[in-house]
Amino acid sequence: MSNHVLFEIGVEELPARFISQTEQQLQAKTEDWLKSLRISCESIQTFSTPRRLAVLLTDVQEKQETLVEEARGPALKIAQNEDGEWTKAAIGFSKGQGKSTDDIYTKEVKGVPYIFIEKTIEGKATSELLPTFKDVIEHLTFPQTMRWGEHSLRFSRPIRWLVALHNDQVIPFSILNVKTGNKTFGHRFLSQETTINDAAEYEKVLKENHVIVDANERQTMIKEQLVQLQANKNCTLVIDDDLLNEVTHLVEYPTVFFGDFDDSFLSLPEEVLITSMIEHQRYFPTYDEQGDLLPHFVGVRNGDDYKLDNVVRGNEKVLRARLTDAQFFYEEDLKQSIPAYQETLERVVFQEKLGTMKDKVDRIVAITNKLCDALNVTGEEKSDALRVAELCKFDLTTHMVNEFTELQGVIGEKYAIYFGEKESVAQGIKEHYMPLQATSELPSSLSGAIVSIADKLDTIIGFISVGLTPSGSQDPYGLRRQAFGILRILREEKLHLKLETMITIVKDTYETVDAINVDNVTEFFKLRASYLLKSFHIEQDVIDAILENDIGLLSYTIEKARTLSEKRSDDSFRANQEALLRVLNIAKSTYDGQINSDLFETSSEKALYDQLKVVKVAYEQAVNEENAIKSLQTISTLGPYIHEFFENNMVMHEDEQIKNNRIALLSDIGQLIRDYADLSKVQWKHQ
Repeated sequence: MSNHVLFEIGVEELPARFISQTEQQLQAKTEDWLKSLRISCESIQTFSTPRRLAVLLTDVQEKQETLVEEARGPALKIAQNEDGEWTKAAIGFSKGQGKSTDDIYTKEVKGVPYIFIEKTIEGKATSELLPTFKDVIEHLTFPQTMRWGEHSLRFSRPIRWLVALHNDQVIPFSILNVKTGNKTFGHRFLSQETTINDAAEYEKVLKENHVIVDANERQTMIKEQLVQLQANKNCTLVIDDDLLNEVTHLVEYPTVFFGDFDDSFLSLPEEVLITSMIEHQRYFPTYDEQGDLLPHFVGVRNGDDYKLDNVVRGNEKVLRARLTDAQFFYEEDLKQSIPAYQETLERVVFQEKLGTMKDKVDRIVAITNKLCDALNVTGEEKSDALRVAELCKFDLTTHMVNEFTELQGVIGEKYAIYFGEKESVAQGIKEHYMPLQATSELPSSLSGAIVSIADKLDTIIGFISVGLTPSGSQDPYGLRRQAFGILRILREEKLHLKLETMITIVKDTYETVDAINVDNVTEFFKLRASYLLKSFHIEQDVIDAILENDIGLLSYTIEKARTLSEKRSDDSFRANQEALLRVLNIAKSTYDGQINSDLFETSSEKALYDQLKVVKVAYEQAVNEENAIKSLQTISTLGPYIHEFFENNMVMHEDEQIKNNRIALLSDIGQLIRDYADLSKVQWKHQ
């Protein structure tokens, strides 16, 4: 006979963005729960809809696995006296294990004999343990939680019912006065309370009540309907994965429908129409064969096709109202001018301690100017960058951005072109917000990239300086994302400017902040740089070694990390690695003693010094070329000379002058090595 277990948590509508990750969490916690109970099953299947989370266990083991444990007692010399009799320590140990001294046996652990007892823990019936699933439910976590009534448990939404079945038997427990049972609820409008008589019938019963509990099945239904609709309506749908996932988690029984809007609205910027449809209404836009937007949309109804025409008309009415507002805002905006919008920025607060948006724009212009100078950007490119910096925030006070906040920058680009700005400047206004997410598109123009860096640096350094550094998982101002965006731009554009130099440029620009702790800002960026290096599969020990110094020129730093990652397991590098590490173990990182070649006593000492002078020149050239491989190879040529030096010289010489001179020589080499990376932090993997 099959042995199935079902748990369902019925809730008020969950936010769509929570559901997928919560279902994954439910799967993982259920697996851990079964493992902790020593219960196995054939399969674990999770389900989710806006109103429920559920898990079905098939062919569950009827009894907990019997556990055989070996308990170690005291060493034999303590457990037995000289006559071979058991001592009180041994007797106490055996009683504590529920056994007698007759059950004692001995084994050696690292050459020392100890006494042991083997005990068997009989497994309990699975049915006795199933109520503990309550702990799994109570320990589910969400990005946002709430309490209701006088209850202390925090959950994403109020729990309304609980189903817990072992085949056809209810598993008894309760959460917040909600008791488990075999009653569930189908679709909110197409069904009502219904009974599940057997756990194995869960999917079938819910489907009969207009609920598709398998999220993958719902998504497949939506995609199949969208494909069919494209063929019927002779249009093209761009099925955005994020939108598809969202609508999947917004419905319990999906039915696709097709609607229209007046083609006069096509005069609006396409981004406005798409944002209205996708972001605000969760519709799929339609296109013709040439990729031009059509005056139609596709939505997904939570229900069947009963009176679908009424649903279509209702959605058309909602979209028409939103587009009518957008058209009004658009036309009103175009009656103004860029200077008028810029003037309004003086009345918009950026941050209480950091001034207005006008103050921020002034800083962005100043930072952009200094970045251009530091990067040797001249002529038209610098002129474009400064104009982008000057205009980058003007659209924030437009009606359109006030209504469609997602379109900041996009509207700036459209309006800039309308008001006669160069296309390259308009493009930079849009691009300075990029990347919008950690892995999304980067600016394609140099002016957009420079102003993006200037804007993000100003925000990050300003917020950190007034005590708004992100902590834990909290980052309400997106500072980590912006820092990561700066690093991605630096890498992609290969901008020849050290990050620390840019931080200093921004620091010198601020006037409203008394003191900016550069070390705090640098450490913040190092954490993001570490994250970036991990994305290139660089090991943590190599990351620590590289980032012991400044981040410096990012593209060069990344190449150093990759080079070191390869060398950490390269047997041919072992001899040189050992030599360099031997220097670091002795050399002082801050030693300022001078090398006096007249104090050299041996030829190996002088040979090392002469080679160091050659290496310094070659190393500086390799660094200037940003050639990470050549830089490390150049330092490595010191390896044989270092080995020879240690073979023939005592560093801690009895003569204080000779000792200090040798320490100065090694410290000079150590500083050169550390300039590349702190090799002592690398976990070398040579065979």
